[in-house]
Amino acid sequence: TRCIEAGCYRHIRNSWTPFHKHAGKPDSWDRKSVPAPVPLPRPLPLPKLPKPECASESPSVLAAAIGPHVRLGVDPKKADQAIRGTVTLPHGTGKTKKVLVLCTPDKEAEARAAGAEYVGLEEFVTKIEGGWVDVDVIIATPSVMPKIGKLGKVLGPRNLMPNPKTGTVSNDVAGAVNEVKGGKIAFKVDKAGIIHASIGRVSFTPEKIAENSQELLNAIIKAKPSSAKGIYLRGISMASSMSPGIVIDSKAFVH
Repeated sequence: TRCIEAGCYRHIRNSWTPFHKHAGKPDSWDRKSVPAPVPLPRPLPLPKLPKPECASESPSVLAAAIGPHVRLGVDPKKADQAIRGTVTLPHGTGKTKKVLVLCTPDKEAEARAAGAEYVGLEEFVTKIEGGWVDVDVIIATPSVMPKIGKLGKVLGPRNLMPNPKTGTVSNDVAGAVNEVKGGKIAFKVDKAGIIHASIGRVSFTPEKIAENSQELLNAIIKAKPSSAKGIYLRGISMASSMSPGIVIDSKAFVH
């Protein structure tokens, strides 16, 4: 539940439905000073999506992230339909990612030269075991994977565990760091069959938002499994941080 201006709201299928006010003290999401969301025509075609509409619905005063939420016609319980992959956005994400490289000493200089914020092995394995995860991406070389396998319980739920499928396990640590810094993101379908991704900031121009979104959608369409039947792209909505979604016309894309 979220307290916004006059009442409380709950998010149901890309719409915000008002219901009874809290009986007691409002929670930390009290946004009395935020204007009510502006009614929008729905659905909107992605290439003509106006940035101000997404930005105006976000109550955040920071540089809010923005991205599509794609509902797929797949069964994530089936191994061959657990969609995941990576894509390099043409305009980046607008966020400077903190990168940790876990490698042997002979690769440390290469990783630092590429711009990695943290480089090492044993000391960071110990820190992560203690709960430290103040990074956005972790890259590892294949030779150290047996040593960090025990970190799966900490890194797995946060999608930080290095994985060859996402390009975060590589001997070319400089190339992997440059890709991440250059706008490479990973996407993965959740248990509900939905892919959530951040492809930029509300400060981006509409053209940059549309092009980044198109690049992500192209990668998702390309990853369609042969066993998926019926409509593949069942629904697309665009939302900025802490805002309701704006439904995008998915019929414009090839299913």
